[in-house]
Amino acid sequence: MLYRTLGKAGLKVSAISIGSWRTFGQTVDDATTDACMSAAYDAGINFFDGAEAYGNGAAELAMGKVFKAKNWDRDTLVISSKVVRVGEKATQSGLSRKHLVEACDAALKRMHLDYVDLFFCHRPDPDTGLEEIVHTMNELIQRGKIFYWGTSEFSAEDLSEMYAIAARDGLVGPTMEQTNHSMLNRKRVEGELLPIYEEHGLGTTIYSPLAIGMLTGKYNDGVPERSAIGEGGEWMQSILSDENLAKTRQLSALAEELDMKTSQLALAWCLKNPNVSTCIIGATKAEQVTENAAAADKVEALTDEVMEKIKGILD
Repeated sequence: MLYRTLGKAGLKVSAISIGSWRTFGQTVDDATTDACMSAAYDAGINFFDGAEAYGNGAAELAMGKVFKAKNWDRDTLVISSKVVRVGEKATQSGLSRKHLVEACDAALKRMHLDYVDLFFCHRPDPDTGLEEIVHTMNELIQRGKIFYWGTSEFSAEDLSEMYAIAARDGLVGPTMEQTNHSMLNRKRVEGELLPIYEEHGLGTTIYSPLAIGMLTGKYNDGVPERSAIGEGGEWMQSILSDENLAKTRQLSALAEELDMKTSQLALAWCLKNPNVSTCIIGATKAEQVTENAAAADKVEALTDEVMEKIKGILD
């Protein structure tokens, strides 16, 4: 397994990591959650990504059962949670100091942990100032509840302002941004965030590197029953365009030439970018985890010539 530092932080995360959106505690049972997480750990994956909103806490509860049962050495794991929302009451969402602190405590309780390694603010909160967020995250660090904090889907402008606040007040700025990135969605990682990597050393934990399963090739000949895109909302189904299908079919042909799966090609391509710290995958079967984890060993196969072929397909 390939490991990378999280931006300029010294923390090493596995290049392939495993998430829990729409899977653990939701579409798969506890036994399957255990099998997928165990396959991940056995493959060298050390980063497990959760969020309070995934199944309204069910994902982190399911992950917590596995952490408690397996009793893996805590210093071999990198575990995250994200603050999004957990209820309909006014104080159960947003990025206020109250909700950030309570959301962190609740995540620790769900996952049977003393601390999380990474804690994300998922999407900006127009009702909470950035200064309050920066100061609260630093308080959580000082109290030993988190080691690093970051954002998800924050603008480069907001990130720059938070770095300025942290520098002014002698605090720790955001270490990582979690954002969508794949062969079919490149604009943020390859565009908007570029100045932030260079100036502040931001790390990225990218989600949907397989474009909701599109880049596995399983939609090349039609939409299977009970598929994520088929059962998803309009924003998911928009991925299933004729243009994206044409690109994916060409990528599948190239992957076959390289003796790898389409998904492995897509993940290796993401990891070819030095600004990508880790690719978060989802899984409903242990064999999916093992197959995708092997993509970390395929990066070297993406020579300059292969990258030019991919560029020709994507552009």
